[in-house]
Amino acid sequence: MGRKVIVAVCSLNQWALDFSENSRRIIESVRIAKEKGASVRSGPELEISGYGCADHFLESDTFLHSWEMLIQIMVNSNCQDIIVDVGMPVMHKNVAYNCRVLFLNKKILLIRPKMVLCDDGNYRETRWFTAWKKEKETEDYFLPRMVRDITEQSCVPFGDGVISTYDTCLAPEICEELWNPQSRHIDLSLDGVEIIMNSSGSYHQLRKMFTRVDLVKSATYKCGGVYMFSNLIGCDGERVFYDGGSMISVNGQIVAEGPQFTLEEVCVVAAVVDLEDVRSYKYGLRSRSEKASCTKPFPRIQVDFALSDRDDYNLLRTSPPIQFSLLSPAEEIRLGPACWMWDYLRRSAQGGFFLPLSGGIDSSATACLVASMCHLICDAVANGNHTVQMDIQRITGQPEYVPKEPRELANRIFTTCYMASENSSNDTRNRAAQLANQIGCYHLSINIDIAVAAVLKIFSTAVNMMPRFRVHGGSLRENLALQNVQARLRMVLAYLFAQLSLWARGRSGGLLVLGSANVDESLRGYMTKYDCSSADINPIGGISKTDLRIFINHCKDKFGFTSLESILGALPTAELEPLADGELMQTDEQDMGMTYEELSVYGKLRKQQKCGPYSMFCKLLHLSSSKHSPEEIADKVKLFFQLYAINRHKMTVLTPSYHAESYSPDDNRFDQRQFLYNVKWPWQFSRIDQEVKKVEDLLKMRDDAEEISSASENEKRANINPQIPTAPSNISNGMPISSSSMGITVPLSCQVTLLRNTAGSPRQLVPSTPTLARRYIPLLPQQLHQLQLHQQQHQQTQLTFPSSTVGASTINGSKGITFAGETNGIDTSSHEYIVHQLPGSGNRVLLSSGRYATIDPSMLGPVNALMAVANQRPLPTPDTEDSPIQVADTSSHGSDTEIVKKKRRKKMTDKPLSDHAEKPVVEDKVQKRGMKERAPALMQQLAHKVQRNVENAMQLEKPLPTLHKQNGNSGTSVQEV
Repeated sequence: MGRKVIVAVCSLNQWALDFSENSRRIIESVRIAKEKGASVRSGPELEISGYGCADHFLESDTFLHSWEMLIQIMVNSNCQDIIVDVGMPVMHKNVAYNCRVLFLNKKILLIRPKMVLCDDGNYRETRWFTAWKKEKETEDYFLPRMVRDITEQSCVPFGDGVISTYDTCLAPEICEELWNPQSRHIDLSLDGVEIIMNSSGSYHQLRKMFTRVDLVKSATYKCGGVYMFSNLIGCDGERVFYDGGSMISVNGQIVAEGPQFTLEEVCVVAAVVDLEDVRSYKYGLRSRSEKASCTKPFPRIQVDFALSDRDDYNLLRTSPPIQFSLLSPAEEIRLGPACWMWDYLRRSAQGGFFLPLSGGIDSSATACLVASMCHLICDAVANGNHTVQMDIQRITGQPEYVPKEPRELANRIFTTCYMASENSSNDTRNRAAQLANQIGCYHLSINIDIAVAAVLKIFSTAVNMMPRFRVHGGSLRENLALQNVQARLRMVLAYLFAQLSLWARGRSGGLLVLGSANVDESLRGYMTKYDCSSADINPIGGISKTDLRIFINHCKDKFGFTSLESILGALPTAELEPLADGELMQTDEQDMGMTYEELSVYGKLRKQQKCGPYSMFCKLLHLSSSKHSPEEIADKVKLFFQLYAINRHKMTVLTPSYHAESYSPDDNRFDQRQFLYNVKWPWQFSRIDQEVKKVEDLLKMRDDAEEISSASENEKRANINPQIPTAPSNISNGMPISSSSMGITVPLSCQVTLLRNTAGSPRQLVPSTPTLARRYIPLLPQQLHQLQLHQQQHQQTQLTFPSSTVGASTINGSKGITFAGETNGIDTSSHEYIVHQLPGSGNRVLLSSGRYATIDPSMLGPVNALMAVANQRPLPTPDTEDSPIQVADTSSHGSDTEIVKKKRRKKMTDKPLSDHAEKPVVEDKVQKRGMKERAPALMQQLAHKVQRNVENAMQLEKPLPTLHKQNGNSGTSVQEV
């Protein structure tokens, strides 16, 4: 037989310490729940006192008044014949607890203390409360006498218990217990609890609702049951806004949802659930049943009541699953701050808002939020919300006024002012005026130059000096001071106009001053202390510049504010400096030294991922390696933390801002840090420098490995081609290499390797002898063709050129060292030298071309000796890294000299190797003739260098060997260099 029950959750717009009105709203929610047929009603966390009482929870008055309000709620006629779950602070054995009080017909059933407190973000619950640690235990709580007179109870259960009715079992869970890894609803479900009531005080944060919905759904997906989630809504006196979104979930599916952003003070949502569906779902989960069979039971409070005690239960339609309505970030920004401002305005008893409107994105976004608030007010009044209508009549001072059109309402409660100076442009003036006209607000335009001149006159009279802007030859100190004078005077004038604007219009009251500094500028400290960022409240102080741009685009389409198009396209600038030759001397990103996008990344790493300077550098090394080198990333991180440390003191006077972002730098509670730093960060920055050097060394090694691997792949592709044209006979003893940049033909007296032959870089050679540094050498097309023919003919990747300065000797007699080529499975001679022997691989070695080969076991000893010499005593290179390679002519193919300069290695290696290759540069004929005339002198200079290298080699304990091929001999002889 089905057992259908109706349950109700509610969102209440409570105000901290407003006990009487809080109680009124609670009673109203119970009345609406009963009208919907609900037999159980659950409300948000600490709804009687208000969640935001903060240190008022340390006062005994708060506990006394909460009990007094609970009495009024219990005796109210609307609160009978329904199980009511309300939240309030309770003192038990001189310990303060955040509690749920469940009552029915003037009888308290259970006082359930919170077992997991929240201390992250804006939460500081352990400052005022203590968590209940006695799991599945209850104690007697002796009621105050005034409560005992009403309930006729001397003591009631206090602790971790559950309520058992005739037809089901239900229990409370409080806010953070849902978010905790060991959530209480798991044990409750395993012990047979079918209805769980979660009371929350979860504030709004952009993109947070998805996580909240997912947690509610998963609470009953694994264990089954009914989950009732109730949340606060509105501004209760703090920087946060509770965004409602109360919901009911059954067996992992949402069946009812409440509004997220609304001007309604009481929102009740009910759902019809079938308890038989819950039971069949539960025992269908076999693994859950196994765990439930051995769980320790909770204390049960028996109640003479049935939730499904109605005859028409079969006529009730079970609430079907629905898709929860998730809003976009732009919609959240449009609705959240607007509702927050409305609560602040109506509860502050002020007559409206005043905003310095500059025509930029930030102040325009703030203006659009006020326009959004006006639309919400008109919609609420049109839908019959008498509370909103009464509030707007009191604000405007017009008892008969009924708002119908948002633009007309904005003209009554919203005043904007464009404060121009000699540095302001007509573009920003026009953009501000156009937006104000489309919103409908009362707009003023003034010039502050008179005030600026007066202040500077006072200063110059005192010191007999007049500061100048940078464009006029002034210093940086003078330039900043002149900008700050303008900014601070605007703040002074803003408060003057806020106090007297309504007086000038014949109305009573004053205006709240709105600030317009975004979260990224606050984090960077890119603001003047006590300028227009200093205000009464700041609706965009917790929103990033990136999200504000998205919001502006949304408003352009939502409200038809076409003036926002030009505002979006304009460069962000404060217009505090004069123009230089008609050009802007100042843009925000240029002044900050970083982009808004970068600031957003830094802020999230600093706050969300808890990164200091060193950790941030390490993370950005992976996130930004494709755009910046390690050294550039290090410089950006250092700059950010230096500026952050210098300007942190500004956060101590930051205007109270709407909390919307998880990396807000709000110093009041969310981001508690020191405001006096060592701005040099000496140890942290030194660790970054160490890591930069380490990373660059690793990247260099990776670059070399990729180079060898690329050469090996090119060699394999070259050996695949069976068509081998006949090479000219004059190539066998040498190779004329022509420098395409100098036009000089020079034969090389060393071994060279064709590194690659791609369309983008077809002329690259690299010397492979240990005596020469690895360099890129350009070839002319015809020489490249000849080299390819020669390589294909001899089936090798290296060419050996004779040198009169190199002596020859033989190791191990005439036998030489034989390699077994792995590619064709036959023994072939090779003149490549051995890079190293692979550890643990027996007789496998790595050749200089990047190929692997197997060495004759009988030759393993001599080869190991040669490699030991090569690894321990490398010969010095003849040139420095930035010096040209000069190669002398030792053959009959010419007497010219090639000079090739190697570019410095770039710090990052994300680009292909070909991108780093030196590109040939075409020189004029005069330069070519000059090089030919200087060739004999260059040849003589090279001869001296080669001779010095040979002498240095002879002074080593053992010579460094290089293997090369000898024509007409089946073995390989070792040539000493």
